[in-house]
Amino acid sequence: MSREVLGFLLDAPGEIFIDATLGDGGHARALLSERPDIVLYGIDRDIEAIEFAKERLCGFGHRIQFIHGRFGEIAKKRDIPPAAGVLFDLGLSSRQVDNPERGFSFSRDARLDMRMDTSQKTTAYDIVNETSRGELTKIIATYGEQPGAGRIARAIDVYREKEPIETTLELAGIVRKAIHPATAADLARVFQSIRIVVNDELGELKRGLAGMLEVLMPGGIMVVISYHSLEDRIVKQFFVTEEKGCICDPDMPVCRCGHKPRLERLTKKPIVPSESEIKENPRARSAKLRAASKLI
Repeated sequence: MSREVLGFLLDAPGEIFIDATLGDGGHARALLSERPDIVLYGIDRDIEAIEFAKERLCGFGHRIQFIHGRFGEIAKKRDIPPAAGVLFDLGLSSRQVDNPERGFSFSRDARLDMRMDTSQKTTAYDIVNETSRGELTKIIATYGEQPGAGRIARAIDVYREKEPIETTLELAGIVRKAIHPATAADLARVFQSIRIVVNDELGELKRGLAGMLEVLMPGGIMVVISYHSLEDRIVKQFFVTEEKGCICDPDMPVCRCGHKPRLERLTKKPIVPSESEIKENPRARSAKLRAASKLI
């Protein structure tokens, strides 16, 4: 959704921009090309993404600053100037999914990993083999929104009593037997749920939205592209809350929170990809874009 992203960000009043999810650098390259006056901070927790983007964006020289880390922590740890625009393009890149060694795909044989930051300790192997059956059921049902979560968790529990589940194809095979016949969508939801927990994706998103709002300058624009309902719900709730004045309990006779509106939503409903874009990039079919402008 590069055209829509540029439509919101190109006219943002200022020279500092933040791509909080740099990935392969596609959005960063478009912004730097269209706005020769800007400096962009590109953040990613995946060191492989940083190295790939460095090569792709080397022609922009000092106008691109690379930061390896979680976007939820950067605002507190780094001295970034007030930003005119902030972009979040959530989810996985095609390069991450297509690399079998990363363990994100249910159709490629690899050790259960799923870490976006390969320096962290917890992997999908740990979640699948060490989480209780009850907690696994909750993870698959909540973060995957997957029917039959209890049966899948039970099948995992029975299998791992005999031997550890070590690979992506082992896990996919267990899911297929638990909810036979399992579709590709079923497998994708189960893998998604585990990946979300491994990387604390929803907690990271909440921290990132709050942190980047502090970095954003008045009049600056925040754009967020999400790829599943849980992410989109968090983004919508954040924008709605920050657009309100008082957020006290409605039964309170007098406002005690002192909350003032900090954002104005530029998209009351999310923007979704066009049919032509989905044909060119099928992985974009679930994308939803929301944007807001900072007031104070």
